[in-house]
Amino acid sequence: MFTKFIWLIIVKFDRSNSKPKWNMNPFFQKVIVDTVLRNKKKLEPAKTRYTPYEIAKAYHEFKISLVDLLRDILFISLGILSASFGLKGFLIPNNFIDGGATGIALLISQLTVANLAVMLIVINIPFLLLGLGVIGRNFTIKAAIAIAGLALASTLLEFKPVTDDKLLVAVFGGFFLGAGIGLTIRGGAVIDGTEVLALFLSRRLGTTVGDIITIINVIIFGVATYFLSIDIALYAIITYLAASKTVDFIIEGIEEYTGVTIISSHSEEIKDMIINKLGRGVTVYKGRGGYGKKGYIDERNILYTVVTRLEISKLNSEIHRIDGNAFVVMTTIKDIKGGMIKKRRLKD
Repeated sequence: MFTKFIWLIIVKFDRSNSKPKWNMNPFFQKVIVDTVLRNKKKLEPAKTRYTPYEIAKAYHEFKISLVDLLRDILFISLGILSASFGLKGFLIPNNFIDGGATGIALLISQLTVANLAVMLIVINIPFLLLGLGVIGRNFTIKAAIAIAGLALASTLLEFKPVTDDKLLVAVFGGFFLGAGIGLTIRGGAVIDGTEVLALFLSRRLGTTVGDIITIINVIIFGVATYFLSIDIALYAIITYLAASKTVDFIIEGIEEYTGVTIISSHSEEIKDMIINKLGRGVTVYKGRGGYGKKGYIDERNILYTVVTRLEISKLNSEIHRIDGNAFVVMTTIKDIKGGMIKKRRLKD
């Protein structure tokens, strides 16, 4: 229904000819040309007129981009709501903390008079600046909006404390906070910047992302043991475990690195997109198709690439924009060594 509604807005029905046809609304045609076709002016800088096929293809890309944007907004909004509920409904009323940047902000706000919302933003600023070089500009912008949204929600939204049972607080506080983190990752952003730091350090030190995150959290829990109490630190570990498992569940088990196999009749376009637009390496296999809906298929190229879980959303969108019928298989990878993924950041 939503797609049909957008279509009715963008096009108009023309009965002036004997054969009725659909013409695109001039205003929206200009929008689509400016936002899609003229972004390719590096290839054709002097081109000002486009064929109906180019306009139709641009509309298809524009529609996909719009749907992806609305989906990301929905995921990020739900993530902010879930995380703020976990904080205000469970952790903050019981003086609990978590791991990562959120845990640091909670710890500082308990030890000082600092405002939690302000600390959430201040602590994540270095991670956002780091993400600008490690992941890319679009990711950093969305992450900044998500973190600011969480800080605003933690100030404006009021949730009554759900329970004062410490075990329930640790488990369900971690669950809702983890759900918030997972949903924002599904939306192509983060609300906790320590994962960006872990990704950066893993590339520099040759360790796994999981190892770096564990070290960071051990330090946080050690500080909590010294300044607060060992009970709070132990419950914080439960909170962290509940949150991390929920994150894995929300993003369908995607680990730090994901191997992606792509089978498509547009393999050359997808390969060029992975190399030139995403800045990632790709391996091309020669394969033969079996007998499917389109009958026997002769030799075709099979693409294989490796990306981080923060890049899955963008890769899926780009593949769908090129070939909505592409067959994509994703497998979890514990860690990798060498290759372009640890040498080049994700391009915008």
